[in-house]
Amino acid sequence: MAEVKEGSKVIVKKTKKAQVVITSLGRAYITSTFNNTLITITNDKGDVIGWSSAGSAGFKGTRKSTPFAASSAMETVVKKAVEKGLKTVEVYVKGPGAGRDSALRAIKSGGLSISLIADITPVPHNGPRAKKKRRI
Repeated sequence: MAEVKEGSKVIVKKTKKAQVVITSLGRAYITSTFNNTLITITNDKGDVIGWSSAGSAGFKGTRKSTPFAASSAMETVVKKAVEKGLKTVEVYVKGPGAGRDSALRAIKSGGLSISLIADITPVPHNGPRAKKKRRI
């Protein structure tokens, strides 16, 4: 948004959004944490078609971390994607949360077919040095 000042008036010029090219194949990224579930659906190039989360689906507090919240968030995104012409998705799941499985079921019930399910949860190969033992 570009702002141009003329005297006391402020004129705001709107810029047009670039349209995302949607083919029948896309990707669904599910990030499931202990507190929330984030869902992003992209086209095959990686441009975002739609996204949602358990929080944006209307859940607050501890109910955000439930499987029902994850499935309802996924249903809203899948509706958007199917309307735009998406048919098949590759699913990439990340994180240890409760919404992993229910989000996958919601994709299937929403009308998309799943061609691939991959777990991309980051696993440390040794990680940082552990804390010293507690002495009592």
